[in-house]
Amino acid sequence: MPVDFVYRIEQPHRTGMLARVCRAIADGDGLIGDIATISLGPERSIREVSVEVRDAEQADRLAEILDSLDEVRVIDHHDRATDRHVGGKIAVVPRIRVETLQDLRDVYTPGVAQVSRAIVEDPAQANRYTWIGRTVAVCTNGTRVLGLGDIGPLAAMPVMEGKAIFYTAFTDLNAVPLLIAENHPDDFVRTVLSIAPSFGAIHLEDIRVPECFEIEARLIDALDVPVMHSDVHAAAVAAVAAIMTACATLGRPLSTQTVGQIGLGAAGIGIACLARAAGADKVIASDPDKLAQTHADANGIEITDFESVMARAHIVVAATGRPGLIGSEMVREGQVVFAMTNPDPEIAPQVALRAGAAFAADGAAINNALAFPGMFLGALSCGARTISTGMKLAAARAIARLTRDSWLMPSPLDRAVHRQVAAAVADAARQEGLHRPDRVPPGLTER
Repeated sequence: MPVDFVYRIEQPHRTGMLARVCRAIADGDGLIGDIATISLGPERSIREVSVEVRDAEQADRLAEILDSLDEVRVIDHHDRATDRHVGGKIAVVPRIRVETLQDLRDVYTPGVAQVSRAIVEDPAQANRYTWIGRTVAVCTNGTRVLGLGDIGPLAAMPVMEGKAIFYTAFTDLNAVPLLIAENHPDDFVRTVLSIAPSFGAIHLEDIRVPECFEIEARLIDALDVPVMHSDVHAAAVAAVAAIMTACATLGRPLSTQTVGQIGLGAAGIGIACLARAAGADKVIASDPDKLAQTHADANGIEITDFESVMARAHIVVAATGRPGLIGSEMVREGQVVFAMTNPDPEIAPQVALRAGAAFAADGAAINNALAFPGMFLGALSCGARTISTGMKLAAARAIARLTRDSWLMPSPLDRAVHRQVAAAVADAARQEGLHRPDRVPPGLTER
């Protein structure tokens, strides 16, 4: 799995020295990212260079190569991502300053009692007077984490913090990661139901198939707030947005296209179902798991084998967890190929393009972080109880509309993208009559 290392390098401050360092990194098979100047002196300079490497062993070799250059000294090198996680990535901070005795009386006793009484009289007031209506619980049991598999809830916490930070970075929502140490659906559902009153929405993450489908369905049925398994639906929204962009760019209406889904895990089944709802002429799929086949068939998806998907589909989406599964000889001229497995896809986009694909991308480009913050903001900003298929399609269309120039997808770092996704989702909820104005927290807007 590729990792980013930071090299703090001291070198003579003269023409050509930085170029020598960069050349040595390239010779060591490193891929340069950011370069930051730490200090500039009349004789020496210090810079930090971020480099993508295959693993820690290559990182150490690269440090030795750089240290062997004349007049160059490697002060330090370290795993960038690991350092960024020290102390955790999120925090709870107050919205109100507490500096005087009167502040204390206002936010706690005796003032807080009358607010509690107001909520007793009208429970909907909790959205007005607490953070509940703008706070999402990010829940996992760690049974299917990224490309790591069943690593358990504790080891999943860095991933859940990463999901939570997207809410606070890109929207006006809060998010709290919650580790549910229960694998059986009954126990998981019971635990989430017990904490659900504290939150305005439930974001399910990294739960294995098939339990994830049962857990999501039961929580949607039991709760009066939006519930969504991000691996199923946010991934589907991002992938269908990419499909819409490719179709628009190539001048091929989706209604004339056969979409082929390889792999029917959580993401795969979500993508196949949403592509069908989006109006694809036909959706075909392959997966060796009989239970997955039955689930897909019940949703109107034609089951076939891997070779038939590659031979028949105009648009191929792969989400199998099997790097290198698709050989270049299987790609047809003009085909669209989205290989979603991270960090190593079923086929590298550049390989697919050289083989004749009209469009190709991987999971790094088709990022579900484009979808879930805006989807939950849109739902909460109009008081929707659920996130419907129409709301998901509205999110996908919004993302597709935001594509610029030759980019397949907009940047997930652009807050305007999340606002427009939220606005589209909220508008769709209103059109379907799913909005509840009395449940909208004061000041929370999708715009």
